[in-house]
Parts: sequence; C-alpha cells; structure tokens
Amino acid sequence: MYFDRVKATPVHKLNENLNKNNFYIKRDDLLPISFGGNKARKSVLFFEDIVAKGADCVVTYGSSSSNHCRVISNIAASKGLPCLIISPIEASEPTNNSKMVKLFGSQVIQCRVSEVSDTINKKLRELEDEKHKPYFIQGGGHGNIGTQAYVNAYEEILDFENESGLKFDYIFLASGTGTTQAGLICGNIIRCGKSEIVGISYARKNPYGGQVVLDSVNEYLDSVNVGKVSSDVVNFVDDFVLDGYVSYNNDILMTIKDVLVHDGIPMDTTYVGKAYWGMKEYIKKNEIAEKNILFIHTGGTPLFFDDLGDIADV
Repeated sequence: MYFDRVKATPVHKLNENLNKNNFYIKRDDLLPISFGGNKARKSVLFFEDIVAKGADCVVTYGSSSSNHCRVISNIAASKGLPCLIISPIEASEPTNNSKMVKLFGSQVIQCRVSEVSDTINKKLRELEDEKHKPYFIQGGGHGNIGTQAYVNAYEEILDFENESGLKFDYIFLASGTGTTQAGLICGNIIRCGKSEIVGISYARKNPYGGQVVLDSVNEYLDSVNVGKVSSDVVNFVDDFVLDGYVSYNNDILMTIKDVLVHDGIPMDTTYVGKAYWGMKEYIKKNEIAEKNILFIHTGGTPLFFDDLGDIADV
C-alpha cells in the first residue's frame, strides 16, 4: 500500500531569480502518504519499527497544527492501530490537521505544556498495565529514525545532482524539532558533500534550537560510528520566527501567493511558507548571488487552506 512506500521525490526549477540565483524545490509534499511532507517520510520508517517490535498501539505528541500528528494518525488508522495524541492546550486552535486527526479516530488528550512529559509517562504506564505494547514517537518524529529519513533524502539529492550535472551550493528548509535538518547535515558529512545546509527556524530560538539539531547530528553519527562534530556544521537561523509558532505577516502571505501564482505550489503559513520567506530574507541579508539553491518543501498542504482567505486578500 502507499503507506509503505517512499520513492524519490521530484526536484523542480522555480521561477524565483532573486540576486540571479537559480532556485529549485524538492517536493516532499508530493509523497503519496496523507498529503506528504517530511513527517510522511519519517513515519514510514517509524511504522517499520512499530511492526518489527510488535506494538499494538501508538502514542505521540503534537499541537493542533502538527503535520506529524496528522500523518501518524492516518497511517495508524490504515493499519488498525489505536493512536493517542498528547496535545498542548496552549496550541489547540482547530485546524484542518486537527480535524483529520479526529477523522482518523485518534484519541486526543489535552494538557498544559508543562504537564506534557508527565501525561505521556502516565498514559504509557496505563497502557502497559492494561497489557498493551505501546510505541512512543517523540513529537515531530525526533530521534535517529527521523534523522535517518533525511539521510535517505540527502541520497536522493545526490542522485539528482549526479543525473543533472547540477551542484547545489545551498539547501534550505524549515527547521523545528531538528531531525530533518540533522539528517541532511549527516548525509552531507558522511558523503563529504559541499552544500551549506541552512535551517530556517519557524519557532525555536538559539542557542536551544541549534543545540537540538547538533545533538541529533551527533547522536546519529555516533550510531553509525562516525566521529562527533562541532556546532560549526549547524546553521540554524532564528531571525525570522516573528512572534513564534503559527505567527506570520503580510510579507509571508505575499510570498506564498507569489509561489502559488507563478509556480503552482501551495505553501502554508506555519512552516514552509514562513521558511521560504525567511530563506529569501537570509539571501538578501547575506548578499548570496549567482548560486544554485535547493529548497525542501516539507509539506503542510492542509494548513495552506486554513489561511487561504488571508493569502487571497493580501
């Protein structure tokens, strides 16, 4: 079934030509799993592990905007596995993602952010006491499995470069819980790549945000017997988080509108559109010119429709 497949996603050239750079986009949003995205790429590997370990239910964490929770809920439903979502009350505004989580039959348990860890541990103990075998996935698909998914994606990028004769000077992406950026960095290190991996944060600030990425990088490298690296390998940019998670401005809306009109590609305001806008601002600020630039579209199509009215009216 589609839920068990990840094939290489296409790379398209964009009409964007800021500072005479050549812009390309890797369409992970086109993965054929629950609207695609980086969470779909990671989830396939998580569910391989779930099956291998004989788990009979899934527990994870995320906000009402979470692409991760949508995808995990969908795949769990397709496999007949109960799914429990621990979700913070502070980020519980209804979205198309949260509506689909309910559609897939997942149980959503709300609590305050400060109570998340205790709530997760309590629920896991309850399930074990009831003789279940729960499988816990950290929010956003954090951990080596999530990192591995984007080591794999980096291999796809190398294949594209080899087939096209094109070399990317920069690879940009929306960076949050860290393993998407960590996977690309690990792939770059292992394969001695030359691309600069730039994560545009949509919420977290440094030093915490960059440290989380670095910790994920070193955890993965240690697992494959590659020496640890310093913070020099992590470019986690926190200049464009605005007021934090799910915040956006008219410049982001106009950026999303322009990409949709000129390239036919939808982007959401929370993750991808915000990061694409941040990428352009970063390029202008650092006077990057005449380079080959790849942007990873990490998904979030349902969230695009949450703000379609604002995008249309800007």
